[in-house]
Amino acid sequence: KIVNDGGNGRRRAFFRRVTRPIIARVCSDGREPRMTMTSERSIAPDEPALEPRKSRKNNPEKTRENILQEAIVEFVQQGLSGARVDAIAERIHTSKRMIYYYFGSKEQLYVEVLEKLYGDIRSTESRLHLAELAPQEAIRRLVEFTFDHHDRNVDFVRIVSIENIHKAEYVKQSGVIKAMNNTILHALGEILERGAREGVFRGGLDPLDVHLLISSFCFYRVSNRHTFGEIFQIDLPDEGIKQRHREMICESVLRYLQA
Repeated sequence: KIVNDGGNGRRRAFFRRVTRPIIARVCSDGREPRMTMTSERSIAPDEPALEPRKSRKNNPEKTRENILQEAIVEFVQQGLSGARVDAIAERIHTSKRMIYYYFGSKEQLYVEVLEKLYGDIRSTESRLHLAELAPQEAIRRLVEFTFDHHDRNVDFVRIVSIENIHKAEYVKQSGVIKAMNNTILHALGEILERGAREGVFRGGLDPLDVHLLISSFCFYRVSNRHTFGEIFQIDLPDEGIKQRHREMICESVLRYLQA
């Protein structure tokens, strides 16, 4: 049956009501069975079938990364002892159970935060193409990168400072950190050997000593910026001072290495 819908020019088709009879079993007293009806259902022959709802897809790698990023914030602000898994869960709108599912414990989450932060600097170093540069230029690029990375990644400096308070207890639990940090010593050793062969660097240099020389200045300048800045009334984040210090550490390292 078709009716006019309120005079607005639209027309609507009523669903046809269809019922199915079901014959009841013969009653035990011999009475004639009655016809019963199933519940009515609406049928719209021309209406397309609804597509099944698509289930939400989980992305385990993205979930892990989100947890790690928020864990960095929590550990930087509260330290290992003061950090709360509840707070991390609240930040990413998930549950403690989900965090424990991926990481097992707060301590293991902290270890993986260390691995991520050390991994970030080491993986970026590997993309500097130091082996393609002349020895002196390779050292300059490495020093500049180290200076800039520490300056821009205060969280890395803070987490390493926290781990030193714990006497490297959690670094000891990670073979990954030790392995990945050996890569920079290997790369630095090759640069020093090339420089010695070409006569621009003196021989017998220890890559670990050179790495310590570079890292110590870059790290201290960030880790102690507040106390050092207040005591000596110097604004270390000032761009002019920053560039002066950047050039200073480059020249210091190169002069130490030169033949």
